[in-house]
Amino acid sequence: MFDSSLQLVPEVNPNELSNTQKLGLAILSVGLLLFASVLTGAPNRVGWAGLALAVTGALTWIMHKRHALPGIKNNGIMFGSSTARGAMAWMLGIFLTSFYVILYFYPKNLEGLISLVDPINVALTGNSSGGSQWFLYGFLYTISILVMGIRALIKYRHSRYQIMRTLSVMVAQLFLAFLIPNILMRLNNTWYNWPNIWPLNFYDFNPWNFQALAAKGALGKFAIFWAIVSILIVTPVLTYFFGKRWYCSWVCGCGGLAETLGDPFRQNSSKSLFSWKIERWMIHTVLVLVVLTTSLMFLSQKWGFLSGYSGVMSKWYGFLIMSIFSGVIGTGFYPIFGSRVWCRFGCPMAAVLGLLQRRFSRFRITTNGDQCISCGNCSTYCEMGIDVRSYAQRGENIVRASCVGCGVCSSVCPRGVLNLESGPVGNRFTV
Repeated sequence: MFDSSLQLVPEVNPNELSNTQKLGLAILSVGLLLFASVLTGAPNRVGWAGLALAVTGALTWIMHKRHALPGIKNNGIMFGSSTARGAMAWMLGIFLTSFYVILYFYPKNLEGLISLVDPINVALTGNSSGGSQWFLYGFLYTISILVMGIRALIKYRHSRYQIMRTLSVMVAQLFLAFLIPNILMRLNNTWYNWPNIWPLNFYDFNPWNFQALAAKGALGKFAIFWAIVSILIVTPVLTYFFGKRWYCSWVCGCGGLAETLGDPFRQNSSKSLFSWKIERWMIHTVLVLVVLTTSLMFLSQKWGFLSGYSGVMSKWYGFLIMSIFSGVIGTGFYPIFGSRVWCRFGCPMAAVLGLLQRRFSRFRITTNGDQCISCGNCSTYCEMGIDVRSYAQRGENIVRASCVGCGVCSSVCPRGVLNLESGPVGNRFTV
């Protein structure tokens, strides 16, 4: 007999937007159109109004999420057009890829936007000779991390670790990667991206770069000192205690964008063994290339006949790896291949950190296999393509060289099977 006290809950489409979210997206769309209108000659005030509207619309859409339960929602995420490689994802991927192509190779097409942010460039750097696409890029990059960082803070508000990690990448990008380098340009005409460590910035160890920095006085000499100490001392020491997460998930600008702007697409990373094989070959090949490029730059100082080879190697490495791979593919392909395409397959700094993590680090993700219910949440949301569930089912510690220690696998586990811990060096993991 039917019990009238039971209430049937109507099924709700998880991908259906609320009225508030629709309003936010509408404001965002109008703002982006106005912002882009400066490319066709619209006044700068229209562009600034558009940017303000875009940020307002994005925050309106984001703040609505504070009413939802914290954490990743599984229902419908693999069926959404924007989150499961649907039409919206492909459109967004084409847009991001096109932007990077124009930024790197056709900057004259961005002159309207460059002039729009030029007053900020002059205020920070004191450079009145005209703006550049790189200041525009740094400006938009920072705004993206800050706005989408708010989204991450709301989404992961149940996890203290995720909150601290998100705040860390937001602060690192705003101050260490954007404000401080540009302000130092005004004070000492010395621009240096402090969070980027060789081999991520291969030109840091360029002898000509050292000579230019040395000519800038004490600050330039300190930049040279930091470039050497950061890779030879800071990196191995911090990786020993904390694994590669101290850099990849807490400091790095590439990781910061992946963990904020790229977070909605983290489930799209491939977990196949074939992808893992490609990953290992590619990332270590890039590391070999950057070591070879750097070595040629130094050796060419002693043996002049190598200068030609050094120049060609530097040019092609900068074009293929630093421009096409890290920028066009690394970010433009977020909606299709997940948020860590560059970090997983190409970043030489991640390769160095991974080798240290595999052999010398105390960091590992421990598992309690008896509690695992094989739900697969951990594997689904691993942005580095690690099949975490397979380790948890066997009760094995997860200490893969590719793991960036984001901790999301632990955050989404319904049984508390996974824990980020430190232990004695030993029981080494797989590559």
